[in-house]
Amino acid sequence: MALDGDTSRNSLGFAKAPCDTRVVVAMSGGVDSSVVAAHLASEGYDVVGVTLQLYDNGAALAKKGACCAGVDIHDARRVAEDLGFPHYVLDYENIFRDAVIDEFADSYLAGATPVPCIRCNERVKFKDLLETARDLDADCMATGHYIQRKPGANGAELHSAADPVRDQSYFLFSTTQAQLDYLRFPLGHLPSKQATRELAAQYGLQVADKPDSQDICFVPNGDYASVIEKLRPGAADPGEIVHADGRILGSHDGVIHYTIGQRRGLGIGGLETPLYVVRLDVEARRVIVGPKEMLATRSVPLREINWLGDAPLTSRDAWEISVKVRSTRPPREAVLRPLSATEAEVELLTPEEGVSPGQACVFYETGGSRVLGGGWIWRGA
Repeated sequence: MALDGDTSRNSLGFAKAPCDTRVVVAMSGGVDSSVVAAHLASEGYDVVGVTLQLYDNGAALAKKGACCAGVDIHDARRVAEDLGFPHYVLDYENIFRDAVIDEFADSYLAGATPVPCIRCNERVKFKDLLETARDLDADCMATGHYIQRKPGANGAELHSAADPVRDQSYFLFSTTQAQLDYLRFPLGHLPSKQATRELAAQYGLQVADKPDSQDICFVPNGDYASVIEKLRPGAADPGEIVHADGRILGSHDGVIHYTIGQRRGLGIGGLETPLYVVRLDVEARRVIVGPKEMLATRSVPLREINWLGDAPLTSRDAWEISVKVRSTRPPREAVLRPLSATEAEVELLTPEEGVSPGQACVFYETGGSRVLGGGWIWRGA
């Protein structure tokens, strides 16, 4: 049985023997991608492992628990050596800085809440790395992402992972149809992360018990502000904390220390009603706070939409779908109203709190697992 449930032809969907099918496996050094490589190698595929070095190797060696760091590159190489397939490390540091880190810094400075993992998939892993896989004459590229690729009436479809706890569909909404045709996600059908670890133990992988990465790879300990200050000196200019009614409540050490929806760490104690960050006025260096009900949002403006539906996005005036505005929240019913092929307004049937520019809004088939694409929230409603 194919690991991803595709039983047509060989387990990867090609009409030839596994030994004649070359597959590049994007190896981060973690247990997920290592299991993918081990499983495909065990089936007899012509496996080539590729690991990206995305940032300074000296700094990477000092940071554990993040993908594409020095220790992880070593782990990926060791897995390839143990299983007997070639492995390459590609220096993508400049590409990663230009395509992901710089935008992350600029977005934070503009008061947005960026999601760099999506941009990394979109602009590095599924663009430059995918082209490298083609240059290596690979029939496809496989990754350890928890998402499913299923055959559909109009080509390959993207679906949520079988395990909702591990599902990574939010971070992969910008995968294009052309990329989806070339990609494979062999772990998406597994019921749990424990099942992956059991496979790792079965294949004798030394990374079977390796902890999952938690932070954004280039942000040690989740300290976004210190990274921004290093990338953009002078970014932490002080300013005022202002109530939505105009009252000045205190001061802050930089807008970059705050995000929409934040309650803790505001430094304005002694008030009877809990206050939340409801808006960031970057130009005036003001953090605007207000009661929780001010966070509720119904209308979400989107741009840079990637649409994966069967019919063109603009073929209807409105689409009844479900959406996620954060990776940790379940899909909520909504109406998608296209403005163009790449812009739209989403109306949430139930208001969501803490919706912020810079986040993604991901589309799902209502009542189903299919991912219909998504877009980027680009301004307050």
